[in-house]
Parts: sequence; C-alpha cells; structure tokens
Amino acid sequence: VNKHKPWIETSYHGIITENNDTVILDPPLVALDKDAPVPFAGEICAFKIHGQEMPFEAIVLNKTSGEGRLRAKSPIDCELQKEYTFIIQAYDCGSGPSGTNWKKSHKAVVHIQVKDVNEFSPAFKESMYKATVTEGKIYDSILQVEAIDEDCSPQYSQICNYEIVTTDVPFAIDRNGNIRNTEKLNYDKQHQYEIMVTAFDCGQKHATEDVLVRVNVKPVCKPGWQDWNRRIEYRPGSGSIPLFPSIRLETCDGPVSSIHTTIELQTNYIGKGCDRETYSEKSLQKLCGASSGAIDLLPSPSTTTNWTAGLLMDNNDMIFKFDGKQGAKIPDGIVPKNLTDQFTIALWMKHGPSPGLRAEKETILCNSDKTEMNRHHYALYVHNCRLVFLLRKDFDQADTFRPAEFHWKLDQICDKEWHYYVVNVEFPVVTLYMDGTTYEPYLVTNDWPIHPSHIAMQLTVGACWQGGEVTKPRFAQYFHGSLAGLTIRPGKIESQKVISCLQACKEGLDINSLESLGQGIKYHFNPSQSVLVMEGDDIENINQALRKVSYINSRQFPTAGVRWLKVSSKVQCFGEDVCISIPDIDAYVMVFQANEPKITISGMDHFARPAAQFESERGVLLLPDIRIVSTVTKTEHPVDLKGHDRANKPVLLEEMLHNLDFCDILVIGAELDPEQECLELDRVALQGKHLDATNSTAGYSIYGVDSMHNYEQVLRQMRYRNWYTAATFDRKFRVKCSELNGRYTSNEFNLEVNILHSSNSNFMEHVNHVIVQPQFLQSVHHPEASITALHNSVVPSVATVVIIICVSVLIFIITLGVYRIRTAQQHSSADGEGGKENEMDWDDSALTITVNPMEKYEKPHLAEEESEEEDIDDEEEDTTSAESDESEEEEDEEEEEEEVVVQKGDKQNATRQEQL
Repeated sequence: VNKHKPWIETSYHGIITENNDTVILDPPLVALDKDAPVPFAGEICAFKIHGQEMPFEAIVLNKTSGEGRLRAKSPIDCELQKEYTFIIQAYDCGSGPSGTNWKKSHKAVVHIQVKDVNEFSPAFKESMYKATVTEGKIYDSILQVEAIDEDCSPQYSQICNYEIVTTDVPFAIDRNGNIRNTEKLNYDKQHQYEIMVTAFDCGQKHATEDVLVRVNVKPVCKPGWQDWNRRIEYRPGSGSIPLFPSIRLETCDGPVSSIHTTIELQTNYIGKGCDRETYSEKSLQKLCGASSGAIDLLPSPSTTTNWTAGLLMDNNDMIFKFDGKQGAKIPDGIVPKNLTDQFTIALWMKHGPSPGLRAEKETILCNSDKTEMNRHHYALYVHNCRLVFLLRKDFDQADTFRPAEFHWKLDQICDKEWHYYVVNVEFPVVTLYMDGTTYEPYLVTNDWPIHPSHIAMQLTVGACWQGGEVTKPRFAQYFHGSLAGLTIRPGKIESQKVISCLQACKEGLDINSLESLGQGIKYHFNPSQSVLVMEGDDIENINQALRKVSYINSRQFPTAGVRWLKVSSKVQCFGEDVCISIPDIDAYVMVFQANEPKITISGMDHFARPAAQFESERGVLLLPDIRIVSTVTKTEHPVDLKGHDRANKPVLLEEMLHNLDFCDILVIGAELDPEQECLELDRVALQGKHLDATNSTAGYSIYGVDSMHNYEQVLRQMRYRNWYTAATFDRKFRVKCSELNGRYTSNEFNLEVNILHSSNSNFMEHVNHVIVQPQFLQSVHHPEASITALHNSVVPSVATVVIIICVSVLIFIITLGVYRIRTAQQHSSADGEGGKENEMDWDDSALTITVNPMEKYEKPHLAEEESEEEDIDDEEEDTTSAESDESEEEEDEEEEEEEVVVQKGDKQNATRQEQL
C-alpha cells in the first residue's frame, strides 16, 4: 500500500555553463520515500518541472535511490537570459506496475544561473574619431573613444583597457579611452596625425577591428618667415636666380619698429672656400693681369715638375695636403738665389690649431743651408697661430742691424678655413694681404746679416731642410694643413687689384634691380659677397627687398653640390621689453653638374713638303687650318616616349663657346735635336691675348685662359724648321688642349709631316692630303645612332668612290701601256730589220701614255699647285700612297725600255715623239 509521498529538498541552486546542457545543483537532486523498500510505493518514477516553456528537464537516474539529474533541453544563451527559476516535484511509482495511486512530493523551488563564456570581442561605437587641437598646448583629454562588449557577464562585457597601436606618435590613452598628447604639437612639423586604437575586455580579448583616430593640428599665429622653399635649384648658365621669390614675414600684429636681417651663403667646404676658377696658378695670374715671372712651387706633378709627385693631392682643385710627415725639395735653378729687395710670395692656406701647449714651427716655405750648417735664409712659417716671415740678408748685401722677422697674429690662421695670403716684400717694409685686406706686422725683430759662405742652399715646401747640427740631413718643422697656389715672384710686388682678382669668388649673393629697393632699406655686402645684411623699419619693404636677393655663379662649369643658406633676423618693437622672436631660415642651393663639353681638334693631319721649305728661314707652318670646336650633347625626354623607344630618343647636339687654358704640341718619337731642328712661334702672335708659351725639345706649350678662337690663331702660326734635313724623312706631332686645368680635355690630334728630298720630291708632292672639316651644326636634331655617321661616314663614303675610280683608271692605263709595248716588241721580231719604222711607231704611241705624264711630274712648280688643290681624307692618303709606290715601280721599268729605244731612233723619230 502506498502510504507515504516522496520527499525532496525545499529549494535548489544550480549553475549551467553557456552552450552546455549539464546543470550542477546544490544540493543534488535526490527524492526519498518512506515506503521503501516496498516495490513501486517506495520507488521514484519521475521529476516534473512546473513553469512556462522552461528549457530544462529532470530525469531519474535510479528509481530505488531516488537520484535524479537536471539538464537543458536546448543550448542556453546567457545573452538571452542570465537566470531561471521554476518549481520541481518528485513522483513515486504508485501501488503497482500500472502506477495507480501515485503520490507526489511537495513543491521545491529551483534557481539556476547561467555561467557566461567570453565569446564576443569588444567593438567601438564609432567607425572613426576626429578631433582638432591647437599647436603648442598640452591637453588632458583631446577626445574619448568607447567600445562595448555583448557578453552577458561583467567580467567579459566590461572594457578593461584601451591601447594605441600606432608607434612613435606623441599621444597616450587611459583605461577610460581618453586620448591626450604627450608633447606640444607643431603645425610646421606635421599638420595631421592618424593613429589606430584597440580595446580589451576584462578577459583580455581585444577588438577584432581597430578604430582610426584622426587628430588635426591647427596652427597658431607665430612670428616667422612664411612661403619659402628649403631647396633652391641652380643650373649652370642660369645667371642670377632669386632665392625667396614669395617670402613674407609674419609678425602676428606685433608692434614692430625695425627689422635687421642677415643672409649668409655658406661655401667654406667648396674648393678653397668658395667656387673659384680651377685653372693653374700661371693661367690665373695671366688672366688677372699679374706681372710675369711668377714661379709655381706647387704645380701638378709631371716629368718637368716632379717634386710634388710624393705629396697628397686633390686633383680637382690643385690642393696639397700636408700631414706633418711630408716635405718637398724644390730643384736647383727653379727659383733664383737672389730674390732682390722686391718680391712676392702668394699662397692659399687652410690651417687649424696646433696640438700641444708649446707648438713647433710649421714651415710653409724655407730656404736653408743644404749641408754643414743650419741657417735659414728666408722662410714663411706658422707658430702658435701666428704667421711669421723670416728674411736674413747676406753681409755682401747689408752690414747693419736690419729687420729680419715679421709677425702677424690673425684669428683666420687657425680657423680651419681657406684664406688667400700674399706677402709683399719691399725691403725693409713687408706687407701681408689676407683675403684682399692689408695687415701690418704687430712685431718686427731685427738681426745681423748672415756671414758669407759657399754652402749651397735648399728650398723646400711643407718642411724645412736641416743640413747641419744632425748626423744626417733631414726634414724638420713639418707643416700640418693644406696649401695651394704657392708662388714666388722675384723682382716685383703685386698690386692690390691683382690680389683681389686672384682670390675672387665666382659665386655669391646678389640683389636684382637695386634701384627698385624700397625706401629706408639699408644693405651691406661683405667683400666676397657671401654675407648680406639688410635693415629697414617697414615690413612690406623688407619683404620686397628679400624677394630680390639672388644667388649667382659666373663659372661656365661650376662645382656641383650643395650651398647652405642661413637667414637670421632680429626685431625691435615699440616700447616693449619682450619682443617677438623670428626663427632662422635654413635652406640650401643645389648646383647641378654642367653638361660635359666634347672638345674636338681637326685639320690637315698629313702633308709633305720639299726639304728646301723646311730649311728656309721661316720653316713650314704645321697647323695652317687647325680648328677647335666644342660641343655638348643634350638628350630630350618626350612625354609620349615609350620605355622600349628610349634607345632611339632624340639627341640635341649644340656647339658651345668656352675658354681653354692650355694646348700642347708634343713631339712623337725622338725629341727635337736643337742643333738641327726646332718649333718656332712669333711672340707677336701672343700680343693682345691672355696667352703665354714655353718650348723645349719635347714640344711647345701654349697656356693661359683665352678663347678657342685665339688658341686657333696662335696654333696656326706654329712653324717647324729643320736646317739639316738629309737625315730626316718625317716628323710626327700630337696636339692636345685642355679646359679647367685638365678637367675637360680634347681628342689627341696626330700630325705627320714628310720631308721630300730631291729624288722623290717631284712625284710625292702630288700625295699631299687635307682632311675635310667636320660640319658641326649649331643645333642638329637626329637620332643618337646617326651621330657617328654625321661626323665620320658622309665624307669618307664619297672619297671611297673617288679612290676606286682613280685606282681603276690608273691600273687600266698601265695595263694598256704594257700590253702595247709587249705587242710592239713581238711585231719587230717577226718583221726583221725592214719593219723598224713600224716598231718605232708603236713605241711612240706607247710613249704617248708613259713618257708625257713623267715629263709633267718633272716640273716642280706645276706639282706644287696640284698638291694644294687636292683635298681628301686619311683613307685616300693611305690608299693613294700605296698605289703611287706601285706606279713608280712600273714607270721605272718603262723608263728603262724607253732609253733603249730612243738610242736606236733617228731624227725623224725624235720629231714624231715631240709631236706626240
């Protein structure tokens, strides 16, 4: 009999994990029945849940023990419902198998909480955030970003942290999403910042997509120069270009009373302090009108000037670097022993502070005893940043206490910058020019003259020769620094005008249209025009004046590279203790590389003359028609040019005019024998030009900065004489010209001269050839591939045709002549003595071909006229020379035959021969 109803707890608490079906109950689900162990009545058959559509069900695990389990019928989503509450009852099995008379327990309350899973990532509310800030301020919060998380629990639904993903930005973000700047922002440095931000929930799950935050920087009005470019481009030949064509000064309505502006062009790292002409010292002195006789002590190394070969050298600017270990001996005879009471020493020097407290003397130039003693006759040296010139007279020149040491103390001696020094000696007065400015010595010490001796002297550069007081003569008092253009001019001093020309810069600042400067503008240039100072009281006038400041470089081939510019300004205000501050301008001029010129020498490269002309008083003109042309090649890049068509891009060939600084005529082969031959040039040809010339057995050198036209005129006057031609048959010469001391050189033009002696002069004079001048056009457009054809192929192709025709005719005539002679001989043998008359007729007709041209060759005056009319190129010359040799051999054979026949002839035959 089912007497008792089941019993369960009155309440249960359960937890179910999201997306799981198992519910963990506390206490466990167990029903008890006092009818146990009676079958059916004491057993538990079911647990029933009361509630509307509850997603749970209870099952009986063991009827006897009453143990049950609560589980979810479908996936539980915490985001839909976080907890559930419902009623549960237990049912026994009744009184029999049919389940009749079952009893149920009391109602128990079940409360279930859903445990969350971190399945959602944070997401930002906005797709992008924007903010605007004013430069120069620090903000606590510029803007706030916000992200949300759809998870249900506080642990996973709350945002615990924000982070800036973009690196190297001046911003930070806190846990609440507030963004602030970590440093003052600058509008000129950056107008806008774009940063990426991410968020993390408390389960450390980050957002799937970062958000963009754009911060715009708003400029504040601040004083300074506006509307200028940091880079200014300068192309060679541009003349004067403005540096700041649109510049203006922003004062933010400040009470400005006057403005003081300094523009500085920094060129101390270009060449010797700025862009100067890089011609040789001799050429520069000739160009500046310096008196002749200057001796270059630091020339470029060559066979005749080899004492500088062991020195460290910068070839582009002729700069010699001395590291305290090197010196150069000047050979005897280069500088005269007696410099007289007037002479000049000039040099470029770059020198820094000397190491040590008591620095040693650093010798620039020294003339001392070669052996036995250690006396310094004259010297120029640096000691403790002082320039000292020593001059000791001999007793035969003076016998009294005389000035001997002259000291100058200048900051520029040790500033590691290039400066031009000129020491003018008018004994007993010595004057120093430094960068064109005169300086008197601050200290002059006297000394007795040097006792006379027969010891030879040694002139050195970069160190002083110590010939005595040591076991072995050696260098001492080495120089540390750089030298260039060291010259000494005995017997004369240099004028200040020439000194200023020699050290003048070819680049600098300039002002376009000085007359248009506003009223009240004061300006001042330094001597080298590298610094310009402007002052005015009106802002607009200062703006207009600064827009007219320009850069100019007068060199045709300037040194490429950067020239730094610095503009500094000071402003005074009306009655203001604190005035506005104007930041400096740092800009630069980019000087481009000039188009490299191609210098071409052309003219007659092979000729022959009778020996008598070479032996005459005037000799023979070597280069009567020489031509020097310089061209530059420019490539155009059309917009519609395809990449594969670049090989056929149009080329522009332009002739350009520029100066030359030397042309050398060198002898190829054995040097000239001064006892029988020489190269001569009338000095009259050099008058009115910036040119000079030197000659030796190796050739002739013409130097000086002058036009190509003037060089052509002088070279055309060059003559070759040989008053003993018996042992000489030919001479070969080579001509080569240069611009900018070898920076640009011409082709090597080779000339061959043949001396015709009496045996072959009559015939060979017909083989003189003159090369056709290449036609350089002022501006020619044609494909690059046709340039070679333009210069080399057009004329030679016509000449080749002429050569072939001439050779063919010559061979035909010779063959015909020989054939007729042979036929005549055979005919005479067959007819016997009676047919002698006919034989002479045949021979006469043969002589018509062979004898008459040879008679013509024997007339020298006709041969000379014909040789001057011929004008063909090198290929004709070689071919015709070879053919003429062959024709000579044929003609010699015919002459022998002619002599035999003429001896047998009679008077009638001689008359017929004349008529033929």
